[in-house]
Amino acid sequence: MSKYKKTESYPKKLTADLMDRFEFILEGIGEDPNREGLLKTPERAAKAMQFLTHGYNLDAKKILKSAMFKEEYSEMVIVKDIEVYSMCEHHMLPFFGKAHVAYIPNGHIVGLSKIPRIIDVFARRLQVQERLTHEILHCIQDTLKPLGVAVVIEARHMCMMMRGVQKQNSVTTTSAFTGEFEKQPTRGEFLNLINSNLH
Repeated sequence: MSKYKKTESYPKKLTADLMDRFEFILEGIGEDPNREGLLKTPERAAKAMQFLTHGYNLDAKKILKSAMFKEEYSEMVIVKDIEVYSMCEHHMLPFFGKAHVAYIPNGHIVGLSKIPRIIDVFARRLQVQERLTHEILHCIQDTLKPLGVAVVIEARHMCMMMRGVQKQNSVTTTSAFTGEFEKQPTRGEFLNLINSNLH
C-alpha cells in the first residue's frame, strides 16, 4: 500500500536566497537560527512566502477565458461568501475574510469555480483591500463584458489586530460596481441577496 507523499515545487535558487534572508531576520530579532526549533524555519518560511504570493505568476483573465460559454441567461449571477486570504503590503501581515461577487451576463457566462480562482490570483499577492476589490471587478468586466459587475469584500486585518491600534473586532468593507449595479435598484437587490440566508 503506497503512502501519501505531499510534494511542493519551488525554484531552488529563489528558495535558497529567501532562506538566507529569513535566517538574517531571525538573527536580527535576537534568535538563534541553529537552535532545534528553528533549524528548518528559514526553508519553511521561504516556501510559505512563495505560496502566499504565487498570484504574481497567474493570469486571471486567461483563467476566466478558459471557461467562458455562450448563454442567453441575463439575470444576476452571485457567488458569495468566498474565502479570501491575502497579505497587507504595508506590514506583510495577513488580512482575511470573504468576498461576494455578482455579474449580469451579456451573452456569456463563466464556470462558477473560476470566480473564486481569480479572487485567489489577486489575493495571493501583496495587496491592499481597496485595490484587490477593483482588480477583481475590472478583470470580470474586461473579460466577460457583462452588463455589470459587483464586488464586496469584508475582511479583518492582522496589522490592525496584532499591532498598531490593536482592535480585534474591526471589519473593513470595500465595494465596487459597474454598469447595471451602479443603479440603486440592482445594487439594492445584490446587497439584499448577499445578506440573506437563502442557503
